[in-house]
Amino acid sequence: MSDWYRDFANSGFGTTITKQLGLPRPGVLRRYEPGGPLLPGTAVIGSAGEGRLRDTVSAVLKDAGVTVQSPVTADGASDGGKPAAVILDATGLSTPGDLTAAHDFLAPALKRLRPSGRVILLADPPSDAASPAQAAARQALDGLVRSIGKELREGSTANLLYVPAGAEGALASPLRFFLSGRSAYVDGQVVTLSAATLPAAEDDEKPLAGKVAVVTGAARGIGAAIAKVMARDGAHVVAVDVPASGQSLAEVANEIGGTAFQLDITADDAPQRLVEHLRERHSGGGQGCVDIVVHNAGITRDKLLVNMDAARWNSVMAVNLQAQLDITQALLDADGVLNDDARIVCVSSQSGIAGNRGQTNYAASKAGVIGMVRAWAPVFAERRATINAVAPGFIVTEMTAKMPLGTREVGSRLNSLQQGGLPVDVAETIAWLSQPGSGGVNGQTVRVCGQSLLGA
Repeated sequence: MSDWYRDFANSGFGTTITKQLGLPRPGVLRRYEPGGPLLPGTAVIGSAGEGRLRDTVSAVLKDAGVTVQSPVTADGASDGGKPAAVILDATGLSTPGDLTAAHDFLAPALKRLRPSGRVILLADPPSDAASPAQAAARQALDGLVRSIGKELREGSTANLLYVPAGAEGALASPLRFFLSGRSAYVDGQVVTLSAATLPAAEDDEKPLAGKVAVVTGAARGIGAAIAKVMARDGAHVVAVDVPASGQSLAEVANEIGGTAFQLDITADDAPQRLVEHLRERHSGGGQGCVDIVVHNAGITRDKLLVNMDAARWNSVMAVNLQAQLDITQALLDADGVLNDDARIVCVSSQSGIAGNRGQTNYAASKAGVIGMVRAWAPVFAERRATINAVAPGFIVTEMTAKMPLGTREVGSRLNSLQQGGLPVDVAETIAWLSQPGSGGVNGQTVRVCGQSLLGA
């Protein structure tokens, strides 16, 4: 989907005009292409204090064929060209005074960062700090990374990973994701890892090979994009949607070589029907029937709260929240259906974090999804499984294309990347959380919003 203003601002004439008028110039985002490199250039690694993750980071970069150059000095000197990634290991922070080292490393390096560059900060969680001063220093990185994300231009992003002691082995998959083009529209995010037992190796091109993935709301839009990315990454997709969308659903399933399953997820017997379908079609081999479940189906019935009838409220709650609860519980309860190392990904929304006028029902349901994920995370961890949420911001779809021009432009520009995201951006994040190597990410909510200026 074309972004007319971004394309104009990056044309020869448009670049001149936007500079003269002081208008923003959104960067062309670097998105994932199968077979492409992890980074289109070198990486720089620095430390604030006695960091413990440098060797782990270096090993991930080496395996990906990325060259590590020496840090940029204050005068701009370096042994390489402009880096494509800047990585700060801040696991050695003890006091706020140690943050000076973070500034001294980051400031000159960010001046040389390439377009669509990646800035990643690594630190210990504030909750594990030994003193208030140490907790303050670690928490300071949250404000630092979000501010960096707002300062970067030309499609570059900044994100923070909290890596507690013992979770070093879980770092590789999140690090690769945030360095890659898969995270093009993920900016200013903070993710806390946990220790996990992970597979020894994973096919970078087909990380979901041999997996069975259920995707609800798969007939169109973001759901169809999720199904296609899952299939591209090797999964067999069971595409689920209501019978009224049967033709579109069949087209998506046929395109990706998956299975179409017509189901109203709000029906009383929907969870059991899904369980039975999975047992009939995907049981065998001593394994569970399904490895990945993506709760994507959702509806809106907008109205100011004072004018909202019970039908609008109840229908949104039923589809967006209650169905996710009921289906997930049924899968947990059904013997031999959900694999022990399964991945559940629930689609929330920026509205569930920031709220939105006229969407009290929708925002409440999407906030409820986040609460559900947090509460279920320990239960899933006991099974070596994970449950996470993805919260999209302004994503350009057929629905947003029908908005008035002014509303659409405001919605797409109010973020650090100054543009709307694409359905594939949401799909890439969900596919990453679905990978076996992402077992150290559990109970987290990742916003895919270009660091929207609305909400946290």
